[in-house]
Amino acid sequence: MREAGDTDEADGAGRTVFLLAHTGRPAAVRSAELVVQGLLKSGLGVRVLEAEARDLPLPSTVERVHEATADVLDGCELIVVLGGDGTLLRGAEFARASGVPMLGVNLGRVGFLAEAERDDLDKVVDRVVTRSYEVEERMTLDVLVRDNGSVVHADWALNEAAVQKVSPERMLEVVLEIDGRPVSGFGCDGIVCATPTGSTAYAFSAGGPVVWPEVEALLMVPISAHALFAKPLITSPSSVLAVEVQPHTPHGVLWCDGRRTVELPAGARVEVRRGAVPVRLARLHHASFTDRLVAKFALPVSGWRGAPH
Repeated sequence: MREAGDTDEADGAGRTVFLLAHTGRPAAVRSAELVVQGLLKSGLGVRVLEAEARDLPLPSTVERVHEATADVLDGCELIVVLGGDGTLLRGAEFARASGVPMLGVNLGRVGFLAEAERDDLDKVVDRVVTRSYEVEERMTLDVLVRDNGSVVHADWALNEAAVQKVSPERMLEVVLEIDGRPVSGFGCDGIVCATPTGSTAYAFSAGGPVVWPEVEALLMVPISAHALFAKPLITSPSSVLAVEVQPHTPHGVLWCDGRRTVELPAGARVEVRRGAVPVRLARLHHASFTDRLVAKFALPVSGWRGAPH
């Protein structure tokens, strides 16, 4: 972690931060205003999307860009994201495509991807100005959809790729495969394939395990399966997971991070492997994931005495 006293760290000349905010929330609008004021006062440039700038009280010195593409981050050293989980995942799309680290400020409920809370805005600005943060890489998923053997869709996910049923009255019939070998087949509401980062998201709601982010692994978690053996599975990060939608079943749908979706015809095959491109996250704290887990879920830890000294 680079500290404020390092050479030229407090000099903001020529430095630019990209700001992404959920402008539909009043808290995000006020938070964005405070962050922008702090960064500009320290000499850093700020860049925002024109569509969001219209909803924010920003000075004319803030740079506005029209298209939400990766190249709008050219020259930016950091993406500061203000919002809930959905906004943070939108920021992750920018982070992955550009390679620029993302620093999330949680304005929602849980916000496992966020590094700071709304009350930490002054600290966030100070750490950005002095570059007092570390950058870690989070594993992603690469996802392929095949129909009759041909690739018909390619996607990616930071949290999860979920194969789900569309019709509420009928189950989705699937066969699961790991590393080219069948594991089990059953009817279910869906299958979640997740990263360790995503283990506290949809996979957690489906009954999957919590996996610490530094563990390299892939998860496969059935949703409401009608089977005796339908347990969550954890595999090597080099494994290839596959979900085959049976030809006689109604069509399904693939959701990636709950943001991007594609219809799966009966007989489709979804393949999930470790992503080639990670998402880079800026970290302000050295707190363990255990402490983060306890804080986010308000877990009861009273009575803990700790290891004897």
